[in-house]
Amino acid sequence: MTFNPTSLPEVLILKTTIHSDSRGWFVESFRKNLLEEAVGRNINFCQENRVKSYYGVIRGLHYQMPPGAQSKLISVVKGKVLDVVVDVRKGSPNFGKHITFELSSKNQKQLFIPRGFAHGYACLSKVATVIYHVDNYYNQSSEASIAFDDPQLNIDWQLPVNKIILSEKDKSLPRFQAAQFFDYKQSLYD
Repeated sequence: MTFNPTSLPEVLILKTTIHSDSRGWFVESFRKNLLEEAVGRNINFCQENRVKSYYGVIRGLHYQMPPGAQSKLISVVKGKVLDVVVDVRKGSPNFGKHITFELSSKNQKQLFIPRGFAHGYACLSKVATVIYHVDNYYNQSSEASIAFDDPQLNIDWQLPVNKIILSEKDKSLPRFQAAQFFDYKQSLYD
């Protein structure tokens, strides 16, 4: 398993090693000690979420503010998604910048997103199943979000506009300038 920083250095791409033979394949998809070594902190995942989406569904951009902030480890076990991460730490040199990655059951890549980053994804295959582990329990009062189509962020979701499917909640999210932000000086793990 390798851990590679991205242009948002706190966000890591994890590449697993696929061991294949005539029976199929085996992947070691999570090693707590290796992840902690890569991020330099203890990570205690306490909740696993599984989401099924159909082509055109965009989920996000979502995050949780303290005290309910969450780090996430994202993987795709079926299909393909475009995963999007936005730095929402006011004062960060990367504040407001976003990165995108294709995660799929085929490439077996994973994405580690620390606290202080908004997250969303678009389903690019007929169906996709996403699993994500979080290090803090879901807390509705800590929810924060940004509109997926914010013109300041200018994210290319790689979907035709007429194929985009949103939840009612995601249709009315605030623009980036009106969103809640983390303080860059705040620890990503508090």
